[in-house]
Amino acid sequence: MLGKERILLGSAFQLFISIGFLLFSVSICQIPLGSKLSVIENNRWTSSNGNFAIGFFNHSAQYSVGIHFNSNSIPVSKQTVVWVAGADLTVGNNSYFHLTQDGDLVLFDSDGGFISWTSNTTNSSVASAVLLNTGNFVLLNKKREIVWQSFDTPTDTLLPSQTLSVIQTLRASSRNSISSYYSLHIKDQLQLRWENNVVYWNSKSRSKSILQAILNSDGTLQLLDQRLEVVWSVFGEDHNDSDVKYRFLRLDADGNLRMYSWFDVSKMWTPVWQAVENQCDVFATCGHCGICVFNSSGFPVCKCPFTPTTTESSLKCLVPYGNDCKSGSFITKYEHTFLYGIYPPNGTVTQTSLQKCKSLCQEDPRCTAVTFTNDVTPQCQIMKTQYITGQSNPSLSSISFVKRCSDPLAVLPISPPSSSSSPDGFCIPCLTGMALGTFLVFVVIQAGIGFYFYKRRKHTRRKAVLAYTSTNSKGSIAFSFSEIKEVAANFKHQIGPKVFKGVLPNNQPVAVKDIKDVDIEARKFRNTVSKIGSIYHKNLVQLEGYCCDSNHRFLVYEFAKNGSLAKCIEDPKTCKRLTWGKRMEICLSIARAIAYLHSGCRQFLSHGNLKCENVVLDENFNAKVSEFGLGTERVGGERDVRDFGNMVVELVSGRREGGGVCEWAYELWEKGEVEMVVDRRIEGGLNSEQLERALRIAFWCLQFDEEMRPSMGEVIKVLEGTLSVDPPPPPFVSRRQQEVEESSESELEHRI
Repeated sequence: MLGKERILLGSAFQLFISIGFLLFSVSICQIPLGSKLSVIENNRWTSSNGNFAIGFFNHSAQYSVGIHFNSNSIPVSKQTVVWVAGADLTVGNNSYFHLTQDGDLVLFDSDGGFISWTSNTTNSSVASAVLLNTGNFVLLNKKREIVWQSFDTPTDTLLPSQTLSVIQTLRASSRNSISSYYSLHIKDQLQLRWENNVVYWNSKSRSKSILQAILNSDGTLQLLDQRLEVVWSVFGEDHNDSDVKYRFLRLDADGNLRMYSWFDVSKMWTPVWQAVENQCDVFATCGHCGICVFNSSGFPVCKCPFTPTTTESSLKCLVPYGNDCKSGSFITKYEHTFLYGIYPPNGTVTQTSLQKCKSLCQEDPRCTAVTFTNDVTPQCQIMKTQYITGQSNPSLSSISFVKRCSDPLAVLPISPPSSSSSPDGFCIPCLTGMALGTFLVFVVIQAGIGFYFYKRRKHTRRKAVLAYTSTNSKGSIAFSFSEIKEVAANFKHQIGPKVFKGVLPNNQPVAVKDIKDVDIEARKFRNTVSKIGSIYHKNLVQLEGYCCDSNHRFLVYEFAKNGSLAKCIEDPKTCKRLTWGKRMEICLSIARAIAYLHSGCRQFLSHGNLKCENVVLDENFNAKVSEFGLGTERVGGERDVRDFGNMVVELVSGRREGGGVCEWAYELWEKGEVEMVVDRRIEGGLNSEQLERALRIAFWCLQFDEEMRPSMGEVIKVLEGTLSVDPPPPPFVSRRQQEVEESSESELEHRI
């Protein structure tokens, strides 16, 4: 009964929206009974405003009928299809789409000589059809009531004002054998799934009362409850930009959900939001083509780490092990690698140690691979299939072992050379397709964002562009030393250690950081700055410019009104603004920023010097991380995790006396005196559960053994309360033992 009420309410809501547009279009674009579209005539029906059209289009050497953008401001090649009759259904070149005299929409396939799709509206008293200005194709009765609409049968796309109910799904277009398994559902939350049972992304907040999702014209994706109140929402980067006229939300063939906007300046569709920030986190993103890795250029590609041993695996990347191994098997170790099976998409999980995990696979003749993770709780995932995929990334702490046959190579059958496989184990069709697709997406994103921000800021950046003629390819201004002195008013206004307040010619305040002590040569410095300048995240300070003049090295950042986090902790006045809730919010913001650097960027970046001095607070005390990326090649992600744990303890306690604070805090926590750790200057009370979670994850981050430290993605889940965390062991035991041993050795040498 509840399901029926939801459906009726959703239909009523959608009908209400559609009727408003109907009043303006039905008299102009009414499609009478008997009307027909055909492949041969290449005719179409359009909306009254001309923004949408329905007709046949070429699809994989055959034809489909669907709705596409039709505005004159969008080139024909960019007029994206937003709905297809029968989803991926294709027909022959003599087919037609017919609104019959009985009021039924039918798609007749000339190749098969039969009706391949129908709206099943013969008994619904249909009098006409209309393509509304919203892109919704509707069938009307004589009372001009909607009896059928394309918005009720979405394919892979949502348009503004279109809703997705709890009984509807979006399914990715079947570009290959993998993409058709991706779907978007609503089940107490928004979920991206693989094969309907593997959830690889969700909208976090859960509610039994969620009725539908809706894409709004202002670039907002929302979940609504039964009272049509918003329970969750996300915003595109161009949210509320009145210059953007066309948007859509699509579940792409690569399994990622993206919001697109059309920018007239760049003449292209640009992604302004996507659900999964790191494409390698999309389940089975590489399918049969191996594991997802980032190449030297920062693009995600599919690499086969397993040596092919059969004719079949020259086309697919399969684990080279089976029960027919004649001479036994051996295990190969893969660091920073997470593997999982896709056929079936699950494996046996058990809690055990790293060495025991490896032994379990060695002892089980059916085991093909195992992955060991220590995300607070050590777990071993055992796979018993050759169809294995996953990802490899320096930020991952997981370790995988893959079983291989130890048969001598001389007795293996020799497969003929294949144009689709290379000697080093790369799956060429997969790499080519993915690299090309990734490159095109990269070009679209970079060009679109570049043109978009240029348009948004050109009236404020014009003076700077005229005054400073040297600008790198990412848009960061390259200053000479004399220009830096002018911007920083000859370094008169110091706001932190080697940090000065400055003003650009467009009156934009900036922070100028002197980093001449950073040992980095000029060319590498410019390359690093170019990389940093291309990164956008709400919790990362935006780089506005730099100076690389002779031996002078400066970075010019956006200005944060409340200065560094270290300064705010130490200042008795501003410290009062750091309530318990605000401190937890700051912890989460920093964690999200570092997680983005580790796994959200096209190439792994470490911060390398994460501390309270390098976190700044804006006018609303929102945290932003600065000075990131300068230690890219020297420091791994493990150090960032450790430094984050140290920052959490400092922020919770309000004490900044170095490593001794962390040991002091752990001793109090171990005694059960956890509230004694909290800064007594905090006003308004605290949340005991949040305190326990924050300290536990901080102590895990501080573990001496780097392999025991969590990833930043796991840290985020713990702080959000969506992942439980076990009590941590003493983080400093190994360190103390080492110090005792070194002290003993020193005393012995002194005696000798």
